[in-house]
Amino acid sequence: MGEGDGREWRQRQRQAVRAHADADARRRAAEQAEAAELVAWFVAEATRRGLPTTRLVARGYDGRGRYRTRLTGWYVDRAETRAVDVAGRFHLLTVPGGVRARLFGVDPQPSAAPLVVGAGGRDGESIPLRTLLTRLLDGGTGSTSRPAAPRG
Repeated sequence: MGEGDGREWRQRQRQAVRAHADADARRRAAEQAEAAELVAWFVAEATRRGLPTTRLVARGYDGRGRYRTRLTGWYVDRAETRAVDVAGRFHLLTVPGGVRARLFGVDPQPSAAPLVVGAGGRDGESIPLRTLLTRLLDGGTGSTSRPAAPRG
């Protein structure tokens, strides 16, 4: 293999890696857009149905402390570590704790909603976001007539 062949091979490898990274970024962006659409649908439907909101509380990373937030919305999981606020933003409600957080509360920043909640977790339990939000709507009002969740 000559010196030119080695350079060409490295160039082809770089291009392949770049193409793969670009495709992965496009896939993630599409998934985030679909999840954002689901969250917006949920907020509109929950508001239309009068699903009661609650003041959201964050937990410390260690799971022991509970900290006030300024957020109002709906918890979407039983552990109350994921929520959607009334503005249609998805939040992970785990934060660094401490005395300051206990005294003044915390301000968890919104994050991109996943299409599958818990995917890649160590416990192996995952559930589609669409299923979680639909269950919350069904359990919140007991109504069986609802507009269908948007399909991606």
